[in-house]
Amino acid sequence: MHALRTYDYAVVRVVPRVERGEFVNAGIILSCDVARILQAAVELDEKALLSLDSRVDLSLVRSALQTIPAICAGGEAAGEIGKMSARERFHWLVAPRSTIVQTSPVHSGQCADPAAALEHLMRSMVRR
Repeated sequence: MHALRTYDYAVVRVVPRVERGEFVNAGIILSCDVARILQAAVELDEKALLSLDSRVDLSLVRSALQTIPAICAGGEAAGEIGKMSARERFHWLVAPRSTIVQTSPVHSGQCADPAAALEHLMRSMVRR
């Protein structure tokens, strides 16, 4: 039996009109320090987003969402942020913002397999 590991996660939300506070869950950012994992999965339901705001700039949203997994991976492709430690990148990603792409408060959990936990969170929080 694998030992349980504590992880932190946040739900990635797309808020097309910040003043209305409506959003579509579009992904998960998961950090497990013990396993040295920082991963993100992103799947945007564009139809649901367009139902909230038919004029939303989908190319802008797609571009912003694509940066999240790149920042999680780190390295040169993530620019200056990619030079930070995984934990610092996690905190940078989940810092409160009032932009079109936001994250939920950070939550914690325990799992034996962080990749399976990420998939479970995607199924339960993001996919319709």
